[in-house]
Amino acid sequence: MKPIIGITMGDPAGIGPEIIVKSLSNPAVYGICRPLVFADVQVMHDALRICKSSLNIHAVNQIEEAQFDFGTIDVFDLNNVDLQSIEYGKVSAAAGRAAFESIVKVIEMAMEGKIDATVTAPINKEAIHLGGHHFSGHTEIYAHYTNTEKYTMLLADDALRIVHATTHLSLREACDRISEERIFDVIRLLHDACVQFGVENPRIGVAGLNPHAGDGGLFGNEDKGIIEPAVQKAVAKGYNAEGPIPSDTLFPKAIQGKYDGCVAMYHDQGHIPFKLVGFKWNNQTQSMESVKGVNITLGLPIIRTSVDHGTAFEIAGKGIANEDAMRIAIEYAVKMAVNRKKNE
Repeated sequence: MKPIIGITMGDPAGIGPEIIVKSLSNPAVYGICRPLVFADVQVMHDALRICKSSLNIHAVNQIEEAQFDFGTIDVFDLNNVDLQSIEYGKVSAAAGRAAFESIVKVIEMAMEGKIDATVTAPINKEAIHLGGHHFSGHTEIYAHYTNTEKYTMLLADDALRIVHATTHLSLREACDRISEERIFDVIRLLHDACVQFGVENPRIGVAGLNPHAGDGGLFGNEDKGIIEPAVQKAVAKGYNAEGPIPSDTLFPKAIQGKYDGCVAMYHDQGHIPFKLVGFKWNNQTQSMESVKGVNITLGLPIIRTSVDHGTAFEIAGKGIANEDAMRIAIEYAVKMAVNRKKNE
């Protein structure tokens, strides 16, 4: 059977509902999976209006009620949004609470084995905090509700795959948090993910922290004292890893196919090359004409993929949001669910 993919609506004041509608307007999606949206039904009805879509909405309270037919979007109705209290493009506690509730519900369903994978639309961290939930992002929410201690964020777009030793921290704190154990753990998580994607003996490049990977200690001791021993440990355990490599050398080589995956030391070190490849800005229209790339949380007992962009409040409610990343996130979730079932 095609896997059941649970899709969260994201922040209802953002573009999440719109890119879901646009993605589920593609019959190819129904050819590979059974999508089920976890959202407020009225929010999804309004997304149809915004996108000028002729699709229908089918509200369900149990997964068994879903039809999974192209032309009708099955919505697990959370009934948690008053549209009068939500303004598109505006941060609010109400929107943050609703977005958070959809995430928790989809995690619960996945943990119970009722759905095969989860895909998340973007949230606004300020709204989540205003709603009373103090998490720094999706990754941390998933880790908390699945009791996962060792996890990491993977960014994937075609052959470019990047994991992070640290993510949502100040740069000062990120430098202090880098450890030999953490780097070894993310090398292992990246290797296992690449194998799950069908890559045999994945080649992993590990970025240095300092300019020129420390240049033998001239620009800091972290590369030689922390990163190099972690890579050596990984190699001794049988992983095909190399590093530390200066990041301005590592990522150009990875984009051209030298590495199947890369380890970045901090958030922007990995996100900048990734978005340079996947995000295309149209200066004429002053909008993103393509927003590719998927965010996958590794180390969880369940599958979670996501778009790697934000709520785009500046264009929310206008029907012009690009759905490329959502469609690709669904495809990755399907691929991972199918491979997981094969290996069970």
